[in-house]
Amino acid sequence: MLLEFRVQNYRSIRDEVIVSFVASKDKKLVETHLASTGIPSLPNVLRSAVVYGPNASGKSTLLQSLFYMRAVVAESATIMQPGQTFNVQPFRLDTEYTKQPSKFEITFLLGGVRHQYGFSLTPERIVDEWLLVYRSSKPQQWFSRSYDEKSQSYDYEFSTYLTAPPRRRELWVAATRPNGLFLSTAAQLNSERLGPIFRWLVEQPVYFGAGLSSLPDLTTQLLQTEVGKRAVREFLASADISISDILSVSRPGFQHQFMIGPEGPKFSREEREMLMPQFVHKTEHGSATFELHEESQGTQRLYTLIAPVLDVLKNGRLLIVDELDSSLHPLLVRRLVRMFHTPELNPLDAQLLFSTHDTSLLDRTLFRRDQIWFTEKNQEQATHLYPLSDFSPRETEAWEKGYLTGRYGAVPFFDEPVPPIQAAG
Repeated sequence: MLLEFRVQNYRSIRDEVIVSFVASKDKKLVETHLASTGIPSLPNVLRSAVVYGPNASGKSTLLQSLFYMRAVVAESATIMQPGQTFNVQPFRLDTEYTKQPSKFEITFLLGGVRHQYGFSLTPERIVDEWLLVYRSSKPQQWFSRSYDEKSQSYDYEFSTYLTAPPRRRELWVAATRPNGLFLSTAAQLNSERLGPIFRWLVEQPVYFGAGLSSLPDLTTQLLQTEVGKRAVREFLASADISISDILSVSRPGFQHQFMIGPEGPKFSREEREMLMPQFVHKTEHGSATFELHEESQGTQRLYTLIAPVLDVLKNGRLLIVDELDSSLHPLLVRRLVRMFHTPELNPLDAQLLFSTHDTSLLDRTLFRRDQIWFTEKNQEQATHLYPLSDFSPRETEAWEKGYLTGRYGAVPFFDEPVPPIQAAG
């Protein structure tokens, strides 16, 4: 489970921002919206969180930064080549920060134990890297790594908790490139202690950028079994979409692959049979079958989300969606959110983090106060992130009205009214 994520000096984020899934002491919606951690100091974690803010306030940057961290962990020891630079963008509107490293840190539960892992990097190299593990209230620093400008080398510190023969640790250090993470390198070299941490960071987050979704192939694969097909049909039926049946047909097509090897990028194109979904609509006057591209944008987006959502709920993962409401009806978005708040559908405490402009979701029956976050930019054009709970809203306060009237900030303000359109004459 995700507990907390921190990011600093990344795109529009200049100063450190923190999004926390640690629940407050609020007693509202405990049975449905919270998951127990078994840790006395932080007993409950939120199953979902939502981010609001005006356009260009940093919502997308916040969500994308978490996935960027995941990508660096996944690729730095494998896909990154020696001398290759990171595509990282520091805050560019303050010269003091343009040459400073970007910093990422994530705190999560793995096997009931709190882990705190982070790193900072510039385009050229990893600058710092650290891992803390809380087997008790006092953290154990398993390792730390920092770059020394004077010696042009790295200083490593290891604790006895990172059990491994000294020669193996020396091998991991020697194999870790300046543009590679020690955690990722050691995991690739079969570190028994660091492997599970690496896999959590790579496998747990599932990310959908604004206006994008996964390929429909994942959902189409579910149609190959009766259990999967029933799950897809029930999901679509719960959304009240007028689809009476869904089929999959095999057709010739091409699979494209892109790989980066020692000799540079390579493209391949392979002809193969592809499974394509078809949707059956029926009325009292007849029936017709439609291809996916013939369905509405909302149906297409929902269809591609089915498999990832079901997988996240089944395996207790973290789903991150930028602009979840894009092409989806507000009642359908509510339905998706409530799936994460339903213990019977979410037995392994999967979590949802998303952004939206849909203010109708600012509803105390759908969220707790500690689940709602806002982004806005200050006078220096740097993103600021803060929770609704900072305003201590009253029990009867209408959150949607408060937000739209500017009580919580994070809304666009217009200096002048829009001029009327002049009639031609």
